[in-house]
Amino acid sequence: MFELITTLTAVLPMNIDVTPNDSGLPGIGQLRVIVGAVMTIGLILSVLALIVSAIVWGFGANSSNPHLASRGKFGVLVSCGAAIICGASVTLINFFWNVGQQV
Repeated sequence: MFELITTLTAVLPMNIDVTPNDSGLPGIGQLRVIVGAVMTIGLILSVLALIVSAIVWGFGANSSNPHLASRGKFGVLVSCGAAIICGASVTLINFFWNVGQQV
């Protein structure tokens, strides 16, 4: 009977506590710098896309071309959405990380 209890104790999962750390792998600091640079590039490209889309929207509206105007409007919405996602990515990940920790 005692052997069964010790076997069950060995098989059943114990209290596991794993948290992210900064010293687990080499290069974590450089990876943070790279991610920050990619976020900056994403925001700059979102601004460029917004400018180009607004120009296309304006040309489409002034030349009575509804297809061009609608593509420009859609481009403005997409570029604004991309900027929101790039800017809020860290906050979104932290939010869902905290939700996951409460499960």
